[in-house]
Amino acid sequence: MPSSDRPPLAQPNWGVTLPLPGITIGHHQHIIERLPDIGYSDVWTAEGGGTDAFTPLAAAAAWSPSLRLGTGIVPVFTRGPAVIAQTAATLAQLAPGRLLLGLGSSVPAHVSDINGIPFEEPFKRTRDVLRFVTRALRGEYIAGEFDTFSIAGYHLPHPPTEPVKVILGALRPNMLRLAFNEGDGAITNLLFPEDVPKILEAIGPQPVGKELVVKVFVCPTENREHARSNARPFLAWILNRDPYRKFHEWLGNGELLREVHEAWEAADPAGSQRALPDEVVDGLFISGSPEECREQIMRYHLPGVTSIQLFVSLPPEAFYSQETVLDILRRLGPDTC
Repeated sequence: MPSSDRPPLAQPNWGVTLPLPGITIGHHQHIIERLPDIGYSDVWTAEGGGTDAFTPLAAAAAWSPSLRLGTGIVPVFTRGPAVIAQTAATLAQLAPGRLLLGLGSSVPAHVSDINGIPFEEPFKRTRDVLRFVTRALRGEYIAGEFDTFSIAGYHLPHPPTEPVKVILGALRPNMLRLAFNEGDGAITNLLFPEDVPKILEAIGPQPVGKELVVKVFVCPTENREHARSNARPFLAWILNRDPYRKFHEWLGNGELLREVHEAWEAADPAGSQRALPDEVVDGLFISGSPEECREQIMRYHLPGVTSIQLFVSLPPEAFYSQETVLDILRRLGPDTC
């Protein structure tokens, strides 16, 4: 969209994805307690095949009275709509006014392969769960037919006293528009900084109060070969998931990733990893000193981006102490402004 239609540039919220890799959630308390002191406003979780999205946030709510708590994202297939609403409402009781409930379709590997649930009509399912959950969290009674499920009748006994923002994991125009037209915004990820304007263009003018969260993957180490070897298996896997393949084709990166996809389709995951150009690895999983990483992270901060969510893959030298981890996060984040 034209720059004149975008909100003015403002300091974004900064968040960290929990748990930090290599540190179990029970060892995060001191880190979470200190995050506001070094400028972070948010903690985020994701949910695939490892840690669930809500337990780390419940712990964070007990450890910090100020951090915003975001799920980025909870799959809409693996929990029933009422269970999602109940869980969000319960967490909102621990952190009134601080919850951002991120919902999304996820990918078949996390829905069908490990949960045995058909991955069918992901857009409609996401839309239906969004509509159900937003109504439930407002305290409405809900009954009737949705396109992907039926509800005999449900009323949340204790709806949140303060609003919960419901946002969507969104990669392409239809989901992005749904996120902003019917929800409170979107989370997007695994894109280059120069791709962000296309996201903003697809969204169009953003009403005040809506969220656009950009998740950025970072390995703060000057050992670039370590960072690249650490990132390649993940990137080769995720970029060959259908939603992310179509995302990058829409962004115009299809030719850049052609050999990556061809090797994967030939049942050669190792070859797919090798086919990833260094420019793709370095662009989608930032590495370098914390200060160099921060410079790259700030390239995602354009008018309309309200939050930067960091997924921090800690280098081996970070595990000496919690203070070392906090120092890395401080050097990466907003306190260096």
